[in-house]
Amino acid sequence: MSDAADVVAVVVAAGRGKRYGGAKQFEVIDGVTVAAHSVRAARSVAGRVVLVVPADYRGDGEGADVVVTGGETRAASVRAGLSECAAAEVVVVHDAARPRATNELFAAVVAAVRDGADGAVPALALTDTLKRVSVSGGRDVVATEDRGAFVTVQTPQAFRRDVLTRAHAGGGEASDDAALVEALGARVVTVPGQAANVKLTEPGDLHRVDPTRVDFTVAAPWRVGQGIDLHRVSDDPDRALWLALVRVPAGPGLVGHSDADVATHALCDALLGAANLGDLGRHFPDTDPQWRGVSSRHLLVHTLERVREAGFAVTSGDLTIIADRPRLGPYLDEMSRALSEVVGVAVSVKATSAEGLGSIGRVEGIGASAVAVVRAR
Repeated sequence: MSDAADVVAVVVAAGRGKRYGGAKQFEVIDGVTVAAHSVRAARSVAGRVVLVVPADYRGDGEGADVVVTGGETRAASVRAGLSECAAAEVVVVHDAARPRATNELFAAVVAAVRDGADGAVPALALTDTLKRVSVSGGRDVVATEDRGAFVTVQTPQAFRRDVLTRAHAGGGEASDDAALVEALGARVVTVPGQAANVKLTEPGDLHRVDPTRVDFTVAAPWRVGQGIDLHRVSDDPDRALWLALVRVPAGPGLVGHSDADVATHALCDALLGAANLGDLGRHFPDTDPQWRGVSSRHLLVHTLERVREAGFAVTSGDLTIIADRPRLGPYLDEMSRALSEVVGVAVSVKATSAEGLGSIGRVEGIGASAVAVVRAR
């Protein structure tokens, strides 16, 4: 083994980022995506870089040589990447969500494998006291452990390709590849990790790798979000018109991937914005068949779950539907009740017209604007 020609890097970018609230690996830092930063660092040691992406990926490859579709789990995604590593002697596996891993860190793990280890991982010493707790029964403390015997590990991780292939041959699952290699009885060594090599996991983590961003996790406890949406009127006279979770019989309906409930979509965007979770398209892309024709009630329920997971509780919502036809006055109270029942707090619903102006005034579409207020829990 002499140079980068015998090294292939697998950059894993197939996760959905549920805790983060979206595809964290495609956030933009310094003008390029998080995944592109990781690909660039991997190329410092690898003659070939394989990027593993979600099934709905529509990007340009982030600078990788090969792009493959990942699996339902991290281990399955790594195996998808390994299928492109047959010519390698050393394989480096890196989580795309660690965009600040340095070239030196990549070089250190590769060098450790070249020196005879089966695998090498970056490690950081623990500085806090380490307690063992019971899994059930109130999480009581069971023992205090010697923290000197423990480390936390990061990626990139480097392995002899034949060893990593054997480790994955049984289709096993683990939180990192080193665990599967260790299960073979193979020798895995550590190299010094880097404190700045942060993995994006929670929404506030972006500030840790990009200090120019506002750290919303330490912002004021009360947050406000705004949502705006517009849908075109369908040519299909049988298309149902859904607004604020209520079917309006005066139709016609609106064009959209789901039921095209423009009012509920605006409210979802306001809720996501208040929690700094991006927009509706990030969470429910129109390229994903699972959302085709779905009731926007489901989108709202999923949105509320993600807002709660981000640490916020909804306190109020206000929605204005903009339509010249049909007249919505008779339905507004029902709409408010329907949304309030799902959200769990009062959501006011109002309507206004465009006074004949623009596409809404020509009855070519219906728009909506919403504001949501949340507080940190």
